[in-house]
Order: sequence, then structure tokens, then C-alpha cells
Amino acid sequence: MDKKAYLKQINEVIDKGEFKDEWSSLSAFQIPEWFTKAKFGIFVHWGLYSVPAFNNEWYSRNMYIKGTPEFEHHVKTYGPHKDFGYKDFIPLFTADKFDADEWASLFKEAGARYVVQVAEHHDGFQMYESELSAWNAKRIGPKRDVLGELKAAYEEQGLVFAASSHRAEHHWFMGNGKEFDSDIKEPLTCGDFYWPSVIEQPDQQNLRAKPDPSEEFLDDWLIRTCEIIDKYQPKFLYFDWWIQHEAYKKHLKKIAAYYYNRGKEWGIPTAICYKHDAFAFGCGIVDVERGRLAEAKPFYWQTDTAIARNSWCYTSTLDYKNSKEIICYLIDVVSKNANLLLNIGPKADGSIPGKDRQILADIGKWLKVNGEAVYESKCWRYSAEGPTKEAEGQFSDGIAGGGYTSSDFRFTAGNGNIYAICMEWPAEGNITIKSLGESKDPHKPAFHGLIKDVSILGYDIKLAWQADKEGLHVNAPGLSSELPVVLKVGVE
Repeated sequence: MDKKAYLKQINEVIDKGEFKDEWSSLSAFQIPEWFTKAKFGIFVHWGLYSVPAFNNEWYSRNMYIKGTPEFEHHVKTYGPHKDFGYKDFIPLFTADKFDADEWASLFKEAGARYVVQVAEHHDGFQMYESELSAWNAKRIGPKRDVLGELKAAYEEQGLVFAASSHRAEHHWFMGNGKEFDSDIKEPLTCGDFYWPSVIEQPDQQNLRAKPDPSEEFLDDWLIRTCEIIDKYQPKFLYFDWWIQHEAYKKHLKKIAAYYYNRGKEWGIPTAICYKHDAFAFGCGIVDVERGRLAEAKPFYWQTDTAIARNSWCYTSTLDYKNSKEIICYLIDVVSKNANLLLNIGPKADGSIPGKDRQILADIGKWLKVNGEAVYESKCWRYSAEGPTKEAEGQFSDGIAGGGYTSSDFRFTAGNGNIYAICMEWPAEGNITIKSLGESKDPHKPAFHGLIKDVSILGYDIKLAWQADKEGLHVNAPGLSSELPVVLKVGVE
């Protein structure tokens, strides 16, 4: 690839386009309508880290840090790093059971509306055909354009195709391998698999941590991202952390302007999802990693979390969440003006583990019955009622989402109805929804409307219901459910 020509093309698209590489211009961004209607997406972490399948997807970093479980496991299992480094997993990554159509069908049945496929993780191995580096899945390893096959399969199933880039962290991700006799040695030049492998600093979380990436690395990051944009035209681009570092800002704004302008050219509404405060607010979609917000917000957002608590990729020691926990998680974030992006991790051979399949099937079965309370829904006057409060912030999903009672409800609205979702259906079948009671004070009403009927999605049973100042009382004798139950409240 002629990098100078590509950089020139990027600048020309920005110069001619509506969006300039300044936050003041990028603030004209609008979240695509399809995204706010979709509510539920699948995230897929699949790459070289799926071969060792040990601990988590940060294996490529941790295996080069002495004293870590990954370091000890690597030496014991594969031998010294100088003889078998991370690059040596590539020939083992054959993906012989990978079937893009099967994945797409599974995600469709799970009720997902979009899929975010990791195009390049921190390890620097591109899961797509690239002109920038020979270290990509088309040339080595699987010898297939994984991203291209999945795009075609997802779109055939009516799923929105999206991609993620985790390249920014590659700057320092495997640099610790230079501190001992490993296969990571200088000289390293642009295009090398391990390049640049800067040694990680103790204050790596610092937004001004030094050393800054070189202009060569930043230009390479820019071009790699734009190559994904141009070659695969994802409708949604997701960035992992570290793009919030000050050194990335100039190039980050170029990526956003280029992508949004390309979307305009193609007639495809595009969006970028970011973590922390990497973007000026309003220039993309806010993402909360492994966590959520305690209350509904006036802005639309997304949470991404994994089907397992301890890893984003497949490992042999996954601590899975259960189906009910994830369904409750989905309900909670949708009620708060957000989407859930749920991650799964295929095995190195491309097969999807049975536990992942079971959980996805459970979610899909629930959504087939209750989807009208989720898809295309909007926030109601209140998002929640009940004693259980959710922890707020990133990495809070380990302490949130449990202990629901029959007094815990989440609300959405749509189709002329209010949907009150009981998070833990009581055995006796009696519930009271305080937020839907007759107003005690007509000047400060919680709800001051007319209820014409009440039904339960998926159940053809006769309900007894009555609204008074204490709430909407519903009796559903004989109804039993281990999963959340959706009450459809028709209003006049």
C-alpha cells in the first residue's frame, strides 16, 4: 500500500466532506435510528488468544511479564519465550470448524440485531485481509478473510455488521518481552508483528503517559482503521480504551471525520462507540464497559459486557453468568435508554461453546415472546421501581444485577402501551406496581392516565387487576416463571 497516497486520500475526504476533524464539526453527529431501535447486539472476541485459551484475552501481554500465571503457564506448556513466542500460535490458529453462516444464524436466533466483530485486538493480528501487514488472517493462520466472510453472513441474516479496533494499545502491549530473552527483539520496524512494543510504564493509565506513540505508529493506526472502513463498510465502529490518551486525539478526530463522511457518501448512517471521555460529548456513542448507569439518561448509550465474568475470549476456565442474569441485564439497560452489547468467545477452531449456545438460545426464546417490550421501545416516565438499586460505572456488573424481588420492575413504552417488567415473578402471582397507581396528588401525578387493559406477554390467562392510590394490583393465579415477566398495560 502507498501510505502517503492513502493519507492524502483521507485528508481529501475530510476537506470535501461535511465533517471536519474538529470536535465542533463532529458534534453534528446523530445516532443512527437503527441503533436506538436495535437494543441488543453481539460482540465477538476471536483471535490468536483463543489458541492458548488461558485466563483471558490479554494473554499476549501477560505471557511476557515474569511472575504472572500466563508467564508460568507459557513456559510450562510451550517452552521458553525465545523458542516459542506469541507469534508461534499463528500456525495453530487454523479455524477448521469456522462457519460464518452458522454464527450468523445463531446470533439471529438469539434475537440480536447487530454484531460487532473484533477486527484487530491488542495483539496486532488482523482478522481480515490487509494491504498494510502480512500478519493477517487471510495470509497466515486461517488463511481466510474472516471479517469479510462474517460481514456477508451477518448481512444475509439481516444483522447489522459492525467492527471494533483495539489497535491503540498495541503500542505498549507486548513491550515487556524486551526485558528478557524472548522472541521480541529489536530492530522492529513498521509492519513487523511486534512493532513497536514500547515497554509498558507504571503509570500507563495516565492520559499523558510517556513515551508518546511516534507519528509513524499513529499514522499506521489511522490507515489501518480507515482500511477497515473502506474495505468492509461497517455501519458501526467500536474502539476499545486508550484512544483517550492525548497523543491519539489528532488522529482520532481524523478517523471520525473520515468515517462519518464516508457514511454520507455511501448513504449509510454510521456511528462510533467510545469509552471513557475519548470523544467530546455528542460526537459519538457513550459506552460503559462491564457496567451500567443507575438511572435513565437523556442521552443514548451502550453497555458492553461478556457472557463470562472473567474473560472476553474463550478459555478453559470461564465463569459463566446465567441466562436469567443476562436477560435482567438487558431489561435494565433498555429501560435506561441504552443497548446491551453481549460478548461471546468462540474456540480457536471456530466452534462456539455449548454453554454460549445455550445462553444465547435462552435469550432468543425470551425475546421471541417479549420482544415488543424491548425492540424499538422508548423510556417511560420512570425506568425502575423497587428496592434493588444498580451499581453505577464501569466494571460494576460483578456487584450489580442480583437479588431482585417481586417488587422490582423495569419500564419501557411503545405501541401505545406501557410495559412493566417484573424482574422476579412471585409464586403466589400477586404484584403491585406503585408507579401505575391512581395519583394521590393530581397536581404532582406519578401516573394520571387511563388504563384500559392489562395482559401478560406470552400467557393466555385471565388476569384480575385494579388500580387505586396504592398502585396497579395484578393477580395472575397459576402463572409460574423463573424469568422476568412482562405486563402489557394498555392506556387510553
